[in-house]
Amino acid sequence: MEYGILGPVEVRDGGVGIPLDGPKQRTVLAALLIAEGSFLPDSELSRFLWGEHPPRTLHAQIYTYVSRIRRTLGPRAVISRRPNGYLMEIGAASFDLVEFRKLAMRGQLELIAGRFPEAAGLLRASLALWRGPALANVSEQLAAVEGPPIEEARISALASRIEADLAVGMHLQVLPELTRLIDRHPMHERFRAQLMTALYRCDRQAEALALYDSGRRRLAADLGLEPGPLLREVHQAILSADPALHRPAALRH
Repeated sequence: MEYGILGPVEVRDGGVGIPLDGPKQRTVLAALLIAEGSFLPDSELSRFLWGEHPPRTLHAQIYTYVSRIRRTLGPRAVISRRPNGYLMEIGAASFDLVEFRKLAMRGQLELIAGRFPEAAGLLRASLALWRGPALANVSEQLAAVEGPPIEEARISALASRIEADLAVGMHLQVLPELTRLIDRHPMHERFRAQLMTALYRCDRQAEALALYDSGRRRLAADLGLEPGPLLREVHQAILSADPALHRPAALRH
């Protein structure tokens, strides 16, 4: 059995999708999966399903959704009733969020250790588990609470994978990707610093400096802030033609 929330919530058995009946059922299943074997109270499930305006029959409705999930998944997924809540155990089944976290953590450790090809491979494998925006077909309430931290983990893994690619000299290859990322995440200083570095290595120093200036102006206008230490460091290194810019960021200090 394979459970997935890194995209639309889905369950597959032997590669064949198992139909899940409606967004409420998918919301309950996703919430139980994200709890990773921990107790999930009815109050939390209610908040994920109905927000601040639950029905008076919330306990009965939650019970109905859980019963339907049990029938759909069969005995390999154990959902136990506890006082005022539920707990789900998936046994030997795979869960894409857990697999993503394991691969991303291993990739981060390889990056810190300076084993850049290995880091890039692991981080690329972790990102390949994503099928689209996480929790794409659940309630707005669950997506709003659990979606952002999961997305932040994806962004962190992506930035680390780009760092590993830069470390092995792939600055030309990552330029288009970084340009798109800056357009989508204009306040993300690590992506901006990486794009500045890639441009500098491609002998496009003026564009790298212009990228810093545009980011500085946007930070000041939107947030009243100055660039952080990473951006300032890369900016100064470009101005001084510091040879360290040709070394991986993890090895500059």
